Amino acid sequence: MSEPRDEIPVQRPWMAIVQKIGTPILSAALAIAIGSFIMWISGYDAPAAYAALFKGAFGGPKQIGDTILRATPLIFTGLAVAYGFRAGLFNIGAEGQLFMGGLAAAALGVFLVGQPWILVAPALLIASALAGAAWAFIPALLKARIGAHEVITTMMFTYIARYLVSWLVVGPLKAEGQIPQTTALMPEAQLPRIQGLFSEGALEAFPFLNLGRAHLGIAVAVIVATIVWLILKYTTLGYENRAVGFNAFASETAGISVQWTTVKALCISGALAGLAGSVEVMGVHHRIFDQFSSGFGFTGIAVALLAKNHPLGVIPAALLFGALSAGAGTMQLEAHVPQKIILIIQALVIFFVAAEEIILWFVRRRQKEAMSHAG
Repeated sequence: MSEPRDEIPVQRPWMAIVQKIGTPILSAALAIAIGSFIMWISGYDAPAAYAALFKGAFGGPKQIGDTILRATPLIFTGLAVAYGFRAGLFNIGAEGQLFMGGLAAAALGVFLVGQPWILVAPALLIASALAGAAWAFIPALLKARIGAHEVITTMMFTYIARYLVSWLVVGPLKAEGQIPQTTALMPEAQLPRIQGLFSEGALEAFPFLNLGRAHLGIAVAVIVATIVWLILKYTTLGYENRAVGFNAFASETAGISVQWTTVKALCISGALAGLAGSVEVMGVHHRIFDQFSSGFGFTGIAVALLAKNHPLGVIPAALLFGALSAGAGTMQLEAHVPQKIILIIQALVIFFVAAEEIILWFVRRRQKEAMSHAG
């Protein structure tokens, strides 16, 4: 009877660590390995390709800045999807909520010209969050009241948002000129670049601060990720969100309103996605135009999966996808490997994270071998 007791301390801590940390790392490693095999059978030099990819993502301050730039909106959309997941909701409409958040920032920024930055920037961020939450409200209400599946409703609202923005930038909100886009935001409505915060002397003395187009949106993203983590871990709101995600029936029995929690969770998820739109408008484009997002809302699903829905884990997961995106061009230019390979690697990461049991099977097998040798 002593053998099962001896196995418990070896098995449970190891499996818990693997599930939380090891699975995402192994998923990325397996995706890179299979990507290397695909390159090899296609006649490409995989080591040279990954060297070029790393160079394009981390080869210098500007390359690191580009990785940060691409990761910033992914942190917000990853948080949006992860927050919904923690309540048992699949918010696949983060892209549409991002569009509405960007639209709110672009429209309101024009009306606040002349006001100080310390007032305008927070106002635009708050407005974009409210716009994203408002765009998620009807799907949330439909889910809570009649059980309409949020995957369908949020996806439908994404198409509505994209075409609404498309109509506005070629019609009522179109700026002068031939290009369908809104009027550019003034400096007081923009998120300044990180390198713009330092003097030329400081940039010469510390070259690593020359981060190119990277802007203060990354600081906002990290702060928001920390706040979301604190909310989920230490507040009643977070407890109710997690409880409903674990077991809605038991939560209702315990006195938690599942309907109200569903509405709150999906609206908060929409608010986080709306912030992604505002940081793109305020920090990168300084205006909104047709299809200004390159699928950040959908990539956020992969980020959340890789992070295991942990708010702080979203940050390194977003940086990984940002690095893949930033280095893809250099990989194609120097190693002549098509950028589509990067999309394959991203898809493989998602597959291995989703198919967690595949990785855990290998881990259990190794564990049994270790235990047999120990015995």
